[in-house]
Amino acid sequence: MTSSTLRVLAAAAVFLAGAQPAWSADYPTKAIKIVVPYAAGGSTDTLARVVAEKLGKRLGQPVVVDNKPGASEQIAITSVTKAAPDGYTLLLSTLSGLAVNPGLYGSRIQYNPQKDLAPIVLAATVPSVVVVHPSVPAKNMKELGAYLKSKPGEVSYASAGAGTPSHLGMEYYKKQNGFDPVHVPYKGGAPALNEVMGGQVQLMMALVPEAMPMVKGGRLRALAVTTTKRLSTYPDLPTVSESGGKDFDMTFWYAFMAPAGTPPEIVTKLNHEIDAILAEKDVKAKLDEMNLDVVGGAPSKVTELIKTDSAKWKKVIDDANIKVD
Repeated sequence: MTSSTLRVLAAAAVFLAGAQPAWSADYPTKAIKIVVPYAAGGSTDTLARVVAEKLGKRLGQPVVVDNKPGASEQIAITSVTKAAPDGYTLLLSTLSGLAVNPGLYGSRIQYNPQKDLAPIVLAATVPSVVVVHPSVPAKNMKELGAYLKSKPGEVSYASAGAGTPSHLGMEYYKKQNGFDPVHVPYKGGAPALNEVMGGQVQLMMALVPEAMPMVKGGRLRALAVTTTKRLSTYPDLPTVSESGGKDFDMTFWYAFMAPAGTPPEIVTKLNHEIDAILAEKDVKAKLDEMNLDVVGGAPSKVTELIKTDSAKWKKVIDDANIKVD
């Protein structure tokens, strides 16, 4: 091998090494940013801030939250996929951004969650609940089914918007049971619930933290939760599956992610620290207040969940011919 060839190979090796972010045992040495795809004040933002405060103390560096709302999480996620994979830009995303958007928007989105992001930890899940206006003559899911069958095309259900979990969950339920309530989309969960409380729309599959205060106030009636098991906080509420929902599961979840290519040592360190934070008593108590169930565990949990839920909700989207602008 000639000396010129050796020099070329050496230069190539240096270039390739430089293309990969260097792993430093003293990571982090500067502030870390957690990008949140929603405005301040919501559940995703609150979860990020709870973890950020604790993580900063553990790592000895500031951890700040950067809210980038809009376009169904696409603005935030795309910005993270373009960030340096060095452990200083993280993402707290959800079922919507990581598993629903690819099937909903197709080639219009600028990221592939399974290729452009590296999972860190599955942080928490939050259930939904089927609620109806008190005038609806149904006390459980079987009675709701009978009511829907007796009024084909006459009953309407609210959602937080086209393609949101409250929309997909009801379409999933409709497909399983052959019912045909009419979809009425709103711009967010709050206005949708207001319309159900006002009786303009008869039912909704809403997030537990948003709907249960209205149920406790007598303005809505809760029929069933959408998880595979009953909730410890509402043990008297059956699951949709118990009520003939054929293994129905509509669980919203939150996961911490990093740009693809982030050194595995950094991912492991962040996984270990965030997992420990989620297990702390005061953190669990805070999340319990929000009706968020802590999960934690290995990054592989996120990988598997993105894969399975992407396929599941893509089928629902295709079967219901759901389109978004």
